[in-house]
This record gives sequence, structure tokens and C-alpha cells, in this order.
Amino acid sequence: MEPVTTPPAQISRHPLGHSRVGLIVPPANAVAEPEVTHLLAPHATTHTTRLPVLHKPLADRLSAYNEAVPDMIASFGQLGLLLDAVVLACSGSRYPLGPNQDADRCEQWSTIHGVPVSTATLATWQVLQRLGSKDLVLISPYEPWLTEQACAYWEQAGLRVEVVGIQTAAHTYAPYQVQPAELVDQIERADLPDDAVLLCTGTGMATLGVLPLLGAGNKRVLLTSNLCTAWWALHRLGPIPRQSLPWPLYRLAAQGLR
Repeated sequence: MEPVTTPPAQISRHPLGHSRVGLIVPPANAVAEPEVTHLLAPHATTHTTRLPVLHKPLADRLSAYNEAVPDMIASFGQLGLLLDAVVLACSGSRYPLGPNQDADRCEQWSTIHGVPVSTATLATWQVLQRLGSKDLVLISPYEPWLTEQACAYWEQAGLRVEVVGIQTAAHTYAPYQVQPAELVDQIERADLPDDAVLLCTGTGMATLGVLPLLGAGNKRVLLTSNLCTAWWALHRLGPIPRQSLPWPLYRLAAQGLR
């Protein structure tokens, strides 16, 4: 598999700390914006636009989200001229495409709009490549059919995938409703190796607060959709001192992420 093709890092249009990152999020997603904002501070300000509200089955809705991205980038208006990067913080919509089509579309959008554009999934792929990961434990709160598409995406990217399915207390697949304690309990009951590479997929599943618990006393590589999104955005802004990074990104840097 060829490495991901992305636009070269550009010099920020603003002094460090005044950089601007555009986020595109699903309409009901209440997690991506605060988590990514926290991870980017104080190096960048986030500006958010929301995908349209669509009353369709999930598979159709995810497909429509992909088609709406160009309009969402344009919806920043004149603010778009000041953005240093734009990220689609929606993993589920990208999994049906596969990594190569995901990368191709981001390259097209970047060229058309004159700003680096990525997705949560593509950002995650870049992190996995830079870490040299070959095996992945996918922590998935998705319905089984979407989890299968997520597995196929990562297998096409050259990874061996093990799945830990996550459900709510009501035994439903609902990323926005998974409670932190439920997430930790189900991951720990999976009895994963101390050096496993974990990916909590889904930008709408709250993960930031549980990472210290999942990483306590082990060497696990802890990845989440929002964490990788923030890493990609920061990487667009230029070198940032490791000591100024929040703990989850600092841990990844210590584990070899550059």
C-alpha cells in the first residue's frame, strides 16, 4: 500500500496560538468540537460548521454527508480564507469509501479550496503509518454493518484488525450515548495486551477523559478519532514543543509519533 498522499505542511497564516482550524461535524455530535478544541489549545482556535440535518437511514445519511463536504467547506465564507486546515470530524461516513478514495477526495478538496483538508479517518491512517503500526484493536460503538466497513477500511490500509464492540447499558449501538464508565469497563473486560494499539473510533463517542485510565500502567498506544484529528491539525501548523502538548498527544509523541 502506498503512503497517504497529503498536501505539504504550510506555514501558518497567523502567529502560533492564533492559527485557525475548521471542523465539520455531524449535526448531533456534541463531543468532537469540545475534545478537539481542548487538544488544540492554546496553539489554535477551532471554528465549526455542521453537516445538514437529514431524516434518512444511517447508511444513506452517511453517504449524503460525504457529498455535502464541499458545501460545508464553502460555508465558512470569508473565514475560510483565514483557515490553516479543515477536518471532517466524522469517521463513519468515510469507512465505506476505503482509505485510497478517502485520500483522493481530500486531495481534491485541498486543491479546490486552497487549504489542507483531511478527515478523521485519514488523519488516523497517517498516525498509524508514522507509528509503524501493523496490528490494530478497533474499539467500535457502531452497528455491526458499519463496524465491518471500518474493519475493511483498516485492512485495506494494510493492518491486521481485532474488534472490541462497544454497547450502551441498554445493549444498543449508539456512539453518542456510550458513557465513559461503560467504555472503560468493556475495554478492560476484553483483556487486551499491555502493548496493544487501540483505536476508539467515532468522533461522537466521548473518549478524552478515559484515556488516562486506559493507559495506566501499560504501554498501550491510545488513539481516538478526535485525538488523531487534533494531531493532524497541529501537524499542519508547524513544529510545536512536545512539552506544550496535552497528555494524550504528549504520550503519543513519547511513543514515537512525530
